Amino acid sequence: MSYQSYIYPGIIVMALIFSSVFYGASIVWDKKIDFLKEVLVAPVRRSTAFMGKVAGGATDGLIQATIILLLSPFFGVGVGLNLALVYLYMLILLIGLVSIGLLIGSFMESSEGFSLISGFIVFPLFFLSGALFPLNNLPDWLLALTMANPVTYGVDAMRGLMLWTFRFGLIIDFSVLVVFATVMVGLGSMAFNRMKL
Repeated sequence: MSYQSYIYPGIIVMALIFSSVFYGASIVWDKKIDFLKEVLVAPVRRSTAFMGKVAGGATDGLIQATIILLLSPFFGVGVGLNLALVYLYMLILLIGLVSIGLLIGSFMESSEGFSLISGFIVFPLFFLSGALFPLNNLPDWLLALTMANPVTYGVDAMRGLMLWTFRFGLIIDFSVLVVFATVMVGLGSMAFNRMKL
């Protein structure tokens, strides 16, 4: 396949990473303008408000991914009958990534601090995901880092569903992404519950 087709799923995942993690900056702004205090006055748990923010960030990411998916014919990629599965895997990945952004945002008091910390997380997640290069023939230390990155399994699922080239398979990809999303939602909910306003 052409390199243009090969990196297309990686471009989609890149859009998901950047849109979802940086969505956490909304928490910083909500704290600055005291909007978050108004939200948390409502008679609901903080974890419910957290899940509402996760749903909002995931929706933003899916909209951006849809726009990129509409361009798939220009990259020589056909999604076809796998479209529902593509959206399922994107949604699970987005839930985990948005939770990371909200987790960071719950500890930050300034948008500059948020940008600094999230940059240290976003770029390794992207560059160590195999979005831009095949995982064959990597040095052992780099392969270990890549395999420890949950986004790698999102890229593998996207590439497999669009180009039929799996490295791990859908079941392993699904399992890792579900564990990743569950852990990040749990950590994000705890951070949201302890967040100081």
